[in-house]
Amino acid sequence: MTRHFLRDDDLSPAELDQVLDLAAALKADPYGPKPLAGPRTVAIIFDKPTLRTQASFAAGVAELGGNPMIVDGNLAQIGTRESIADVARVLGRQAGVIVWRTHDQSRIEEMAAYAGVPVVNALTDQFHPCQTVADLLTIREHRGATAGLTMTFLGDAACNMGHSYLLAGAAAGMHVRVSCPVGFEPDAGILARAQEIAATTGGSAAVVTDPKQACEGADVLVTDTWVSMGKETEAAARAEVFAPWQLNADLLALGADGAIVMHCLPAYRGKEITAEVLDGPRSVIWDQAENRRHAQKAVITWLLEQTEGPGRR
Repeated sequence: MTRHFLRDDDLSPAELDQVLDLAAALKADPYGPKPLAGPRTVAIIFDKPTLRTQASFAAGVAELGGNPMIVDGNLAQIGTRESIADVARVLGRQAGVIVWRTHDQSRIEEMAAYAGVPVVNALTDQFHPCQTVADLLTIREHRGATAGLTMTFLGDAACNMGHSYLLAGAAAGMHVRVSCPVGFEPDAGILARAQEIAATTGGSAAVVTDPKQACEGADVLVTDTWVSMGKETEAAARAEVFAPWQLNADLLALGADGAIVMHCLPAYRGKEITAEVLDGPRSVIWDQAENRRHAQKAVITWLLEQTEGPGRR
């Protein structure tokens, strides 16, 4: 059966642990395993702006012995010039894995339905699962484990990062709090799914409206831009509404001793996070950015093993 990674809960809690263990091993030995030796090609498609995603996937595929084939999604006009299903059938004959950074989740689900090879979500409007795998790896490195820790996400909880932190954090046994202004709550179905997962891992998932209450005793404090791609016209209005949720020294002081600060980038100093916090001693943001490469290598390797059987590493 072909395995895909389209949203965070495509991995069970046990499978997530396997991927995180593999990511740590690949980070320790970055040029050892070569599951893409040949080189096999990985098609990496971008419909949205990118820096970390393109850099980390391209470098990671090369380290795994493969050929990163970068596809400009706007030039390809997938879903306009030709159907997603037809593109999937074409790319599935050219590549061993397809990675796509696109818009609505339905697009990548259709790609997976027709590709015949593993498909990886490199960001959609609803989820960003590769980022959360990298973030959990970073938390492991700095806090030793994830289970039992409290992670607070501040900002637009209806965005892809809010959704992914709920699902991935719950699977990792964390107590996930998302804090946001009224009207920016996460999708109710995704929150319910996170709570269902948390019931099996000893974690929890909740919306905590008051940002100060949400930060009290938190081990991990996370934020993201207040203006996701496609929401640029709302920037001024959002800056006013979200001001109390800015990750600053006062909110950080409410966290647990040794609390760490995370941001998936790009960051806007003075808006969702202050320069003092982003560039301060509690920040592990640059480790996060590096760990995208190691986490994504693990995801690709694991998917190929599940789809094709062991021996690719």
